[in-house]
Parts: sequence; structure tokens; C-alpha cells
Amino acid sequence: MAVHGIDLGTTNSAIARTGPDGRPQVLAGMSGEETTPSVVLFASAGEHVVGQGARREARLDPEHVCALVKRRMGDSEWRFVAHGKGWSAPAVSSLILKSLVADAGYATGEQPTSAVITVPAYFGDEERRATVLAGTYAGLDVVDVLSEPIAAALAYGFGRLDGSPDLAKAGRPTSETVLVYDLGGGTFDATVIELADRRISVLAVEGDHQLGGADWDERIALHLARAFCAENPAAEDPLDDSAGAQALVLSAERAKHQLSDVDRTDVVVAHDGARSTISLTRTELEDMTASLLRRTLDLTRACLAEAARRGVAKVDSVLLVGGSSRMPAVAAALQKELDLEPRLHDPDLAVARGAALYGEKKELERMVGADLRTRGRLRDGAPLEDAASGDLDESCRRVADAYGVPLIQVRRAVEITVDTVVSRGFGVLAVNSMAGRLEPAWLVHRNDRLPIRTSRSFGTMRADQTEIEVTVVEQQGQAESSRPEDAKILIVGEITGIPPGYDEGSEVRVTFQMGFDGVLHVTAFHVDAGIPLTLTATTGATLSQAEVARERDQLGRTRRRDG
Repeated sequence: MAVHGIDLGTTNSAIARTGPDGRPQVLAGMSGEETTPSVVLFASAGEHVVGQGARREARLDPEHVCALVKRRMGDSEWRFVAHGKGWSAPAVSSLILKSLVADAGYATGEQPTSAVITVPAYFGDEERRATVLAGTYAGLDVVDVLSEPIAAALAYGFGRLDGSPDLAKAGRPTSETVLVYDLGGGTFDATVIELADRRISVLAVEGDHQLGGADWDERIALHLARAFCAENPAAEDPLDDSAGAQALVLSAERAKHQLSDVDRTDVVVAHDGARSTISLTRTELEDMTASLLRRTLDLTRACLAEAARRGVAKVDSVLLVGGSSRMPAVAAALQKELDLEPRLHDPDLAVARGAALYGEKKELERMVGADLRTRGRLRDGAPLEDAASGDLDESCRRVADAYGVPLIQVRRAVEITVDTVVSRGFGVLAVNSMAGRLEPAWLVHRNDRLPIRTSRSFGTMRADQTEIEVTVVEQQGQAESSRPEDAKILIVGEITGIPPGYDEGSEVRVTFQMGFDGVLHVTAFHVDAGIPLTLTATTGATLSQAEVARERDQLGRTRRRDG
């Protein structure tokens, strides 16, 4: 069973798998479309519609249509309420995932059971955990969560990292540094990645998961509403009515797409018995959204500066990924302000294709590892690189023969490595003895290379201290701050039952571990007393086991209706 790749997008999602030749294929469902709108209509308490059908209903039943849910991932307090039921962001997202799984089953006759799901590079720990929970709710074994720019780089680098001799004949460089500018419907990432020696290495990442094409749509909708009201002063503002606002945003999105190809378009706005035809030019669009584009450029510049600090002074290629990167102003601004020559790289489907390639890599690695361990050639828990070269070659050949996979595919899966970095800083709250106040002590810093294991020792505040509170925090914003209010609390735990007899300043050692999936695990240890504390942040900080059980039951009692 193939490990599928899923691009769980803010506005559109897609699912892909690798074909017999190892090339990634995006799977279209019954609609024939390769992407599915990330929109859910709760038609009744027990029935929902996903995708284009839900988008169509947005005008008629806006109160029960949920869109842009990806922006809510990791927000434990948020619920979408429909027909008296509350749905968390992972629960809504799981309905989108289930729809993609059903489409894949229709396309191939094989129901996916495992997947790699992509996330914005700038997603933090809670958002990544929420994504895993969404996949679990959808009945998937989430093999990994993969940063979207890495997936795009995998799709771009496919065929050039597998050691094929054709590449040398073609005069392709042996290494390449790539800037991935990923402007999706609701998120933005800038990532510098190095492709070299069958290795994909992330050097720097910047981003904002509250910035994307939807913000352009809102600016256009506001402009259209003002123009409509100016022409029809007696009519209601369409933005004051939920159905009118939904219709206006959809019209704004269409206009944005049209203005990527033409210089002028007309938008018909009909509301409250009035009707206007409003002309909109590309220049007007660019003027009203200039500050949004400026934000992406500032983040891109910061990403390039971080890469330069790490020794990479220039990039060889600039890949534009995400549907909103099609806007001509994006390429023009990168060329003018940053002297970069960008090109579109399969903006809508590259991420899903790259995720499928990564899914194949993980599955073939698992097979080779299982074969080596079964034969006693690799100890349990050891990485494949610990195996002897000859044993690894023989295992790759056996797996290729057993599963009918070309040997070059198995070798590529084993040999290509993916290195990435942390998108946020992580630390604990501790008293600064010099300043006499509580401050974040940062153990992990943004753009530190993964995997990470780091420890720091702290001291107890007083003699005979019986309890120690450990508060784990995550960096908010672009820079680490010494103010607790600037950090996001992930989880709080306590070491309790410490017997008396230990002095002030007794050592408490805190260890942070983070793997390639970007999920954080924390342990704290009172060294003298020998009392450990293990913290594993729950999704969204406060989704309890009871809440998860309730949502599982609720999901089991709702069925998909074809839209």
C-alpha cells in the first residue's frame, strides 16, 4: 500500500501518489479536478459536503460553511458551530482529508491508509500536532508532517538527485541553492534550500501563517463594496450581510485570477435589489494590496539574510509556489527589489507531488530497514546508514525484486536525505536572578538544524522546595523576546513530591528533543532527588482526551453528501 502525499491547503487541497515509474501523480476524484476546495458545508447535524459543492453553497447558506480552517490549526479555543455542534479545526480538517481519501480510492480503486501531510514551514508545534490529529481523525496513519517548501523542492529536484548519468550529460550543476517563495491561499513561507549530493538541506525559513491570497481577496472585496455603495447609496453594504459578503469574496477571488492574465476586468455586484458593474484594473489591485506584497518581500529578505549568515550569499533559482504566486506583481517585485529571477514551478500541485515522493521514500526506507533487521544486519532503532554498504545494496535489490519496484527508485529513497530547521524558538519560563523577574529561557532557536536534543540546567528557588513548575513556551513573531507576554505557552507541568533536605539552587535539568517532524518533546529532571517529568504537548494545548473522544464519536455520526 502506497504512502500518499497530501497537500492540506488553506483554500485548496490535493492528494498524490507515486506511479509504477516512481513519478508522482496527482489523483482526481469524481469531479475530475486535481484540487479540492478546502471548504466544508455542514448541511445538517449528520451530513456534510466538501469541496466545490460547499463553495457553491457559500452564498446560500453562509452560516454553515467553514473555509480557511487551516488558519485555525493549533487554536484550542476555536470552534466552528453548526446545527448546535462545535467542530475544532482538526475535526473540520479531517472531513477535507476524508474527502481526498475517497477521491483517491475512486481514482485508483485503492483506499489510502497512510499519508505524509504537508504544513507551512512556519507552522509551530501546536499546528503540526493539530495536523497529525486531523489525519488520525480521518483514519490515516500519518507517517510524517512535511514542510511545504521541502515538498516543493522535492518535486523540483526529482530526477536530478538520483545519481542518473543523464544529468551529467545534460550539464546540470551538481549543487543548487533554491529560494522557495510559497504564497498560498492563507499562508506564506520563504525558504532557502540547498540541493546537493543527493541531499536536500533547509538553510533558513521565514513566514507568516496568517498571510495569503485570502488577504488579497479581502482587500478587493472591500474595494468592490465601497464602489457599490457609492453608486447605490440607498442599498445595504454587501459586507454587512453574511451571504452578500460570501458572494463578494468569491467575486473578488475570480477578479484576482483574471487580473493575472489581463489588465482590466469587470465585476458585477448585485445586492439588496441593486446592481453595479465595477471595473477593476491590475494597477488598482496592486496599489490596494501593496502592503501585503511588501510583507512577503520583507520576510523573503530576512530569509536570504539568514541564509547569508550561514554562508550562502546567493541563490541559483527562485521557485514560485502556491496559487497566489501567479500574480504578476510577485515576480516583478522579486526582480526589482531583490534582483531575483523567479519562475513558476507547478504552483498548485508541486507540494502534493513532493509529499508523494517523500511518502514513497519513507515507505521504501521502512521496507529496507525491516529486511535488514530481519536478517540481523541492522539493530533495532538504528538508522539505515549504520548498515554495511554491501548489506544495504543487497537489501535494496531484494526490496526492488519483491515489490516490483525499479532498483533506482529504492536506491534514491535510501540515499537522498532531507535536512531541515526549526521554524520557531522554544524555551521555558525561568527567573532571571539578575533582573529579578520571570523571563523565557530559550533552549531551541529559530533556524536551528533538526533533529535537536539540547539540555540546560536551572536551580530551585528555595531550600526544601517540594514542587517545581515547568512552563514550556514557543516564540511568537520574528525575534526572541525576554517578555513572557510575547511568548506562547505550550504546556505546563509539575515535578511534585520532592522530599525536604535539598538546598536552594538544587539542579533541575530540562531537555528538549525535536525530530524532523518538528514536534517537541520535553523532559525535566530534579537531579538530586532523581524525580523525572515528561511533557508531551497535547494538540492545541488543551484538547483533552474526553474532547478527542467526543469529536471521534461526532465524526463517526456525520456522513459525506456528494456536492
